[in-house]
Amino acid sequence: MSNWLKICALDDIPRLGSRVLRREGAPDIAVFRTAEDTVFALEDRCPHKGGALSQGIVCGNKVACPLHNWNIALETGCAIAPDEGSTKTFPVKVEAGIVLLALEQPAHV
Repeated sequence: MSNWLKICALDDIPRLGSRVLRREGAPDIAVFRTAEDTVFALEDRCPHKGGALSQGIVCGNKVACPLHNWNIALETGCAIAPDEGSTKTFPVKVEAGIVLLALEQPAHV
């Protein structure tokens, strides 16, 4: 069963930017905000060489890895062709301006 964890206010994440959720004993999660205020959450690791996606550039519903410019779809975590691979996605929502993330284990914001 998932627990919805309050991450931050939507306005705490810059448009076309991200915020990192650090988890003890588990990979970090990057929470992204698009220009349209849609939020997505991905494991903060590019499937190519492990670059921190949270440091990439958001364009539309994609993020470009800062290491080798691979584009990753924010909705699915999948690399955009011709690149291959994927990173884990997490359920995320916004309620009353607050970003909530569904997790199965504890996290530290």
